[in-house]
Amino acid sequence: MATQKDGRVRALENEVKVLRTLHRLGWARSQDIAATVWTRWAQRPVGEPDFKPVVPTASALRMAQRTLKRLRAARQVLHGQAMNGSVIYSLAEGGARRLRELGVPAETGKDLVRQFSAAQFMHRSVGNQLAVSGITAGFRVTTENEVARGRWFGGVDGVAAKKPDVLFNDGRRIWWMETEKSRRNARDHQRLLVWLTAVRDDAMRPSGSTLLPHGLRWAKVVFVCAPTFQVKLCRDLLAAGWKQDGIDSIIMFKPTLYSNEEIRFAY
Repeated sequence: MATQKDGRVRALENEVKVLRTLHRLGWARSQDIAATVWTRWAQRPVGEPDFKPVVPTASALRMAQRTLKRLRAARQVLHGQAMNGSVIYSLAEGGARRLRELGVPAETGKDLVRQFSAAQFMHRSVGNQLAVSGITAGFRVTTENEVARGRWFGGVDGVAAKKPDVLFNDGRRIWWMETEKSRRNARDHQRLLVWLTAVRDDAMRPSGSTLLPHGLRWAKVVFVCAPTFQVKLCRDLLAAGWKQDGIDSIIMFKPTLYSNEEIRFAY
């Protein structure tokens, strides 16, 4: 009897963990949930983040699917289907209410799974995988959904009028992540050059950053991008007067870290 009761308690705890994950990510695939809830987290970061996607075990994926099935039956989770066949999940009002009863200011995610473009899906999916990699590695992570809702230190205004896609924080430094799946228009690209120059200058201040709060400093601005984006951005920064060592000191490119094929299939 005690073992059976412990199993029920554990199942309820897992349900809350899944709901909290959806609250943080906005929407997620079952493998994102499995990687977050059924992967052992590091207590604190060890060195630099590697940004690599966390691949859940088959057992973890089965546990996530079973838990999501229960939550769907209880009308606490919604599901939808992306253009490529991937099934995604978000909070139903019942799940949001359950979290609010625990003191979490959760909202339903029904609008997040109703309609979105293929580009939006790819962007958020990569962002969520980045977030999961940081969470499990022990970093304080701000997800794309949390940034969009103003639940980060930059609020609605951002840092120098810009918001990240994902943010890692080890308590001293931040890694600011941008996922770039396509070329920016000319105006946005120029704004990016100006912003990166402001970040470079801020990172070089001996007395510390004036753009970041709480004594934080810049580690890197990380671009998960196509190789063509990397080439163009570096060329334009050099043309604007940057030196190559200046680019290397503050910017990191991950052009092959994530691909469309890696997030193509439904689970």
